[in-house]
Amino acid sequence: MSASSTRPSYAAVLRMPYAKRTFTAALVGRLSYGTVSLAVMLAVSRATGSYAVAGTVMALFGAASVFLTPLRAALVDRYGPRRALLPMAALYAGLLGVLAAVSWRPGAPTVLLGAVAVAAGACTPPLGAAMRAVWGELIADRRLLQRAYSLDAVAEELMFVSGPLLVGVVVGFAPPAAGVALSGVLVALGTLGFVMSPAVRGLAVRASRAGMRMRGRRGLVQPVVVAGGVGLALGAVDLLVLAFAEQRYHGDSADETVAWVLAALSAGSAVGGLLNGAVNWRTSARVRLPLLAVGLALALAAAGLAPGLVTLSAAVAVAGLFVAPALTTSYLLADEAAPSGFRTQAGAWVNTAVNAGSSVGAAAVGLLVGRLPLALCFAASGAVALVAALASWHGKASPAVHTEEAVEAVR
Repeated sequence: MSASSTRPSYAAVLRMPYAKRTFTAALVGRLSYGTVSLAVMLAVSRATGSYAVAGTVMALFGAASVFLTPLRAALVDRYGPRRALLPMAALYAGLLGVLAAVSWRPGAPTVLLGAVAVAAGACTPPLGAAMRAVWGELIADRRLLQRAYSLDAVAEELMFVSGPLLVGVVVGFAPPAAGVALSGVLVALGTLGFVMSPAVRGLAVRASRAGMRMRGRRGLVQPVVVAGGVGLALGAVDLLVLAFAEQRYHGDSADETVAWVLAALSAGSAVGGLLNGAVNWRTSARVRLPLLAVGLALALAAAGLAPGLVTLSAAVAVAGLFVAPALTTSYLLADEAAPSGFRTQAGAWVNTAVNAGSSVGAAAVGLLVGRLPLALCFAASGAVALVAALASWHGKASPAVHTEEAVEAVR
């Protein structure tokens, strides 16, 4: 595919051949990932009358989805998006339809719900990783690619914010299972539109020549480690904010408080992502990435010292400024490390690290809350990002990466 000769900007990203069409279709499919978690949780809890069962089913669904992501991405690289993503999306959407049907009315067997959820999670199409692979093929200019990844990260953040709101609208006039069905429809339509794009057809020709086993793995160590640390830190934030709200407000309006504070985190991440993509950095991405993780760590530690809701929201928003840039930079480095035909797998490993880290972080902080002061819990959540930054620092000059970072200089 061609390199861009236009001025590096977000508008230039969307002017690339077929970029708007492909990106829009991918976002429709990825909106499903913003709706499915809440929809499944509500549908299963209503069908079984048990939040414990709903939590277990969601954990099984999430584990199958997260930990099999690299394998599904390898299939996309091996057989091309059309031959791999379409069957995955069809199975995923169909199984979500089965889950919706089973959970439509109370009394569904728990074992059946769990089995269908695991099967659905195992088929989740890696649309985010596939879209980032398309960006890598469309754009040869590393400065413009940085903007594309930043735009992608901010859009994904908005999908996960708007997804639950959409489910809230649906359950206002239909059973929660309708939200599960809607998730299946979104991923089916989005994937179909995505693979029909000429930009994706061009990617498929190259990807089909690749093998299943990715080369150049050394270059992935730094972005995967840092992404895992960021995921661990973020996984702790939700519960810590809830604990903060309950302590300060004695449970009154705690849920509303959490929503506002987490909205500040998302807003900060969106702003940080846009700013990161707009700057032509002098320092290389391999130097910036640990520094971004350090910034996140310090902001989270400061959040633990907040005396009230306003200051907590401000501190969390500052922490958010580092989130999207850290993940964007991780994806950029993973793309640089990946040989041609392995881009989907490289991005999938970063995505898996973030999601797995988030799950582990939520579980770990649950053991700390109530045993340690909240300030120390916030500091601990930041410390894991700091440790990840330090652990990854020695690998920043890995010879396995074919970089073009010299062009990422501030003019």
